[in-house]
Amino acid sequence: QVRLVESGGGVVQPGGSLRLSCAASGMPFSSYTMGWFRQAPEKEREFVCAIGGSGGRTYYTDSVKGRFTISRDNAKNTVYLQMNSLKDEDTAVYYCAANPVSSGFLIYASYRYDYWGQGTQVTVSS
Repeated sequence: QVRLVESGGGVVQPGGSLRLSCAASGMPFSSYTMGWFRQAPEKEREFVCAIGGSGGRTYYTDSVKGRFTISRDNAKNTVYLQMNSLKDEDTAVYYCAANPVSSGFLIYASYRYDYWGQGTQVTVSS
């Protein structure tokens, strides 16, 4: 049984930082592209970033480029999201997900992700 478990969410002031983690089990972790998505209240879920199975390729939505960094440790079956310079508009539930596709536009497509975590709340507020 595949499980993805996120942790590290919380409340932070604008300009602050948080590091999210997502621990995977029950799947060949290094064979999957891992992605982070987020969903704000009354908005659709959106792609944030993703990282290829070997960690060599990363993909970011424009609004987080230069502020967020995705990484993975295949020995620990864990993917991370370092979020710096957080803004109010980053407030959302953040989900990690696993995608068997290794390249191309399907990296950005939520429907192509086979497995999802339960989400962790990130609130940016003064």
